Amino acid sequence: MGYVAGAGYGPGGVGGAFTNTGAILVLFILLVIITKTFLL
Repeated sequence: MGYVAGAGYGPGGVGGAFTNTGAILVLFILLVIITKTFLL
């Protein structure tokens, strides 16, 4: 979803940078959720 939004906002622009950061945050959150699921 983040990459699609980045393409829509226009890569290389300010919106693209924010979208890339958001995508990284989403991936990090998913990683935390998966880790907690395995720990439980």
